Amino acid sequence: MNIIRIPGLADYQKTLRMQEELVRAHQDDPEREDELLLLEHASVYTIGRTRDHASLHPGTVLPFPIHEINRGGQATYHGPGQLVGYPVTDLNRRGRDLHAYVTSLENVLIEACARFGVTARIREGLVGVWVEDRKIASIGVGVKKWIAMHGFAINLTWESLPPFLAITPCGIQNVQMTCLENEMPASREKGELMQRFGDVFAEIWEKNS
Repeated sequence: MNIIRIPGLADYQKTLRMQEELVRAHQDDPEREDELLLLEHASVYTIGRTRDHASLHPGTVLPFPIHEINRGGQATYHGPGQLVGYPVTDLNRRGRDLHAYVTSLENVLIEACARFGVTARIREGLVGVWVEDRKIASIGVGVKKWIAMHGFAINLTWESLPPFLAITPCGIQNVQMTCLENEMPASREKGELMQRFGDVFAEIWEKNS
């Protein structure tokens, strides 16, 4: 797996174009090695291609731009303090099983959280990763000719949380968002936490691929 780290606060549209270019490269070359993009976005809201935009609270003025994209699911937020991972993955090599692929993302995030002393879990009927009843990570995947794009976003520090209050995250009423910093038994400096969690996720993902 080729791990690509994008420094600074990544522009959403530029990162989306990068993913789309990698997807086309995989379509042209079935032997191409999978990529994992790891980054921190400049603040933005995204929503899947759905007629139901209730999770964006229509009629309100949101504090950051909104992008409608080719993934499943309702509205979410990406921004500082949150690690975003975009595996560009050929699902032809994973049995063309999208459900199993999403579950694998959840399981890797759960194992990575455990490395930081946080017990995370899956909740029946809900996509994502939770600490008790608090949501710590969101997952949304898009697929083009069985090449997967988009991926996961895990809240690492407290600054990632307030923007979620302007929307209904993932369309789940009364959901409480949390971050690794709030759940960890010991604190870490933000830069170290971002780097280390990315390293841990990449290590586990590659081991399980």
